Amino acid sequence: MPTLRNLRFNLDPQKIATWNKGSIHLSQFMNSLSLFFPVGERFFIDSVRNYRDTVSDSELKKAVSAFIGQEAMHGREHDEYNGALFDRIPATRKMEAFVAGLLRQVQRLPKSWQLSATIALEHFTAILADALLTEPRILEDADIRYSRLWLWHALEETEHKAVAYDVWVGVMGKGPYAYLLRTGGLLVASVVFWSIAVPFYLRVIFHEKQLTNLKGWGQLFQYAFGGIGVLRKLAGPWMDYFRPSFHPWDHDNRALLAQIDTLEKEIEAA
Repeated sequence: MPTLRNLRFNLDPQKIATWNKGSIHLSQFMNSLSLFFPVGERFFIDSVRNYRDTVSDSELKKAVSAFIGQEAMHGREHDEYNGALFDRIPATRKMEAFVAGLLRQVQRLPKSWQLSATIALEHFTAILADALLTEPRILEDADIRYSRLWLWHALEETEHKAVAYDVWVGVMGKGPYAYLLRTGGLLVASVVFWSIAVPFYLRVIFHEKQLTNLKGWGQLFQYAFGGIGVLRKLAGPWMDYFRPSFHPWDHDNRALLAQIDTLEKEIEAA
């Protein structure tokens, strides 16, 4: 069962460009991802809330409430994170506004399509979170406050990774139409996400005068596709979504959640 945690991270805005000493390029890549989070989390909340009253199972109803609370906290903390990014790179404010505008257009589609987009992006977020939690080299040289924020976000995304999906199954079932809408949602969401995320990243790198930093590009390649290979390793979990019998907890990584209580205490004591 997801748990609502009201945590504050008090990030140092002066470190926004260089918070991960392991790689300036990695810092900027993750900063680019953060631009999607506040507006994306609110879209997820609205998509699930559309069907909240249809949930009859008492445990799922509690999980939905916790999901909404967790996503609201994620949005709040990434608003603060992005505020530091806006101050350093004013153009990033327009980037976030672009994502918000796109999601407003998605909200004009049928509610089932909105929920399809939500469960697709929740799957994508969950497999990214798993990669972050199982590959310590990603954050080993990161500023501790930024590191804690990313770990907290990843742990809570893991904790609630099946909530929106379970709402989907309750609403749509598991028939052919539900399967096509679900898998089509992941295909479309993946193409749209990367077609936006890559230009965002390049824009941020350009501002930081890192486009010609070959060492930085090499480091990012190692993190993404090389020895560490986070994005390379996502291919299998991404494809798993296309199994007709797929469920997020088929990949049972609950053991990772054992660290969340200790992390929470560290954050509260900081």
